Amino acid sequence: MGLTEFDGDLTACAALVERADPHRFRAVMAAPLAARPTLFALYAFNVEVSRAPWVTGEALIAEMRLQWWHDALEEIASGGNVRRHEVVTPLAAVLDPAAAELLTGLVSARRADIEAAPFDDTEALLAYLDATSGHLLWAAAGALGATAASEATVRDAALALGLANWLRAIPALEAAGKQPLPDGRPEAVADLARLGLARLAQARKARAGVPVAAMLPLAGVRAALAQAARRPGDVGASRLPTEGLRISAAMGWAAATGRW
Repeated sequence: MGLTEFDGDLTACAALVERADPHRFRAVMAAPLAARPTLFALYAFNVEVSRAPWVTGEALIAEMRLQWWHDALEEIASGGNVRRHEVVTPLAAVLDPAAAELLTGLVSARRADIEAAPFDDTEALLAYLDATSGHLLWAAAGALGATAASEATVRDAALALGLANWLRAIPALEAAGKQPLPDGRPEAVADLARLGLARLAQARKARAGVPVAAMLPLAGVRAALAQAARRPGDVGASRLPTEGLRISAAMGWAAATGRW
């Protein structure tokens, strides 16, 4: 499976990622040329699915949007005819049946975004992050050649990435009427950040053999989690680092050295 060159669909995927997920767009542009078509197809899919619960206030319509993506992935997994779509078509060239089945789990997890109810506990939040950030990063790593032996490492890294992005999004989630944290006390927020740092450190110890191109979105994650651990009040005040020259430079350094 794989894509080797850009066509109109992939150009549309790249434009979608650039508009809606500039951090991952910069990560793809720091990756080797050969990896970019695969990553743009996956990240465009992630944009479409992650925003589906938010583009309408009608729960039924949001559910229908997610079901459309679930059905598209099932078509890819079955190996039969796949619907024509500027994201689905290149995605079908990237995913094998197992990866397509994996990403149906990501779509299912996004149904939690439709609901206003908070996560029951920290374990429920971590399971959601594994099914979203974890499934996406593992699909990307697998499409770029990672073996099953690397899955735990990739998922540890993905949990750190997912936690950092979730903490960055807390103010926007709260403004949208969500209760994003099962425990919003400063000490609980700091504990979450420390958990992310521990998982990231564990992943870095075992990073040999993991395709670095898939891991470039991790740039800036350690800094964001470390700040949240030191000053958890910065989470609600939107003061965690998101973009900037330092993060872009970190992507370039990781791409050049393989040390993410």
